[in-house]
Amino acid sequence: MSADAADEIRGTAHGTAPVPLSVLDLVTVGAGRTASDALRTGVDIARLAESRGFHRYWVAEHHSMPGVASSSPAVILAHLAAHTGRIRLGSGGVMLPNHAPLVIAEQFGTLEAMAPGRIDLGLGRAPGTDGATAAALRRSDRLNEGADDFPQQLAELTRFLDDDFPDGHPYRRIHAVPGPVQATSPGGVQSPHRPPLWLLGSSGFSARLAGMLGLPFAFAHHFSAQNTVPALDLYRESFRPSGVLDAPYALIGVSALATDDEKEARRQVLAAALNMVRLRTGRPGLVPTPEEAEAYDFSPMEREFVDSWNANVIHGTPDEVRTGLDALQKRTGADELMLTANAHGGDVRLRSYELIADAYGLPTPA
Repeated sequence: MSADAADEIRGTAHGTAPVPLSVLDLVTVGAGRTASDALRTGVDIARLAESRGFHRYWVAEHHSMPGVASSSPAVILAHLAAHTGRIRLGSGGVMLPNHAPLVIAEQFGTLEAMAPGRIDLGLGRAPGTDGATAAALRRSDRLNEGADDFPQQLAELTRFLDDDFPDGHPYRRIHAVPGPVQATSPGGVQSPHRPPLWLLGSSGFSARLAGMLGLPFAFAHHFSAQNTVPALDLYRESFRPSGVLDAPYALIGVSALATDDEKEARRQVLAAALNMVRLRTGRPGLVPTPEEAEAYDFSPMEREFVDSWNANVIHGTPDEVRTGLDALQKRTGADELMLTANAHGGDVRLRSYELIADAYGLPTPA
């Protein structure tokens, strides 16, 4: 394992944080707001995260969801690269079965050229949407085929990124550009970096595969909390040292929202939970306001869902959130916590990251 490869993966904990802290942004769009508003907030959050010592900022690929403006991670990351200078930027993740591996290699090779040594390529095997939308994306209704082929697609993508298809392979003369082939061209000079690969998951499949391949693993605790510990255990048990890592490295995505008082936190997470109720019942929309959520007449079944959902959202005052994050990290042994703040207003989300940074005594801007 090279030191550079490990350094691009492992972060440094700052202040009193037990592990490195990072940000997962769904680029949520609230009622009465626009996608432009959400993307501007994303830039503000990325800048804040960079100035306060968060390790990385990822965006997730979702489709056909009015309240989530992150359908094109590579485009968003290019925009963020122009507005930041140090923080790692990446996908959490790109849904590999939705795309040709060559296209992803080209997109992330371009991002790497824009922001050398700062790009992560996180990959998932779910569609990031409903079945009909996935079929439209893939021009096929054979959706299980894409998921089942994930290891093969991953191997193909890795070879495009490394430009190392063997002699006789039909893709031997095809090159992802920008990429390593430029260094072998007459007069060519190529960056030594290429985006490190992460596998994402909410169950055991990608956990086991990441372990077998010696890759870092990111688990979606924020929507699959019951599977977190089993998946991390499976990842660690399956891990084989590689040229990327000599020991397992796992981060978990965590829903966390800090506000200046506990009551306001409860109002905000109720609105985010109502948004999830609508999404899970086939009525996706913009993130409702807290006032709309307070006035909403939840059915008993919906109320049960809200209570269950919010039980896994760490929310409250900064001290309460810090205590909850510390306990979660201790329980799971996660090597990194990636925080996602889901709320109607961008100002609330931005303030949450600021309050959490203060609670942990993270560095303040010079």
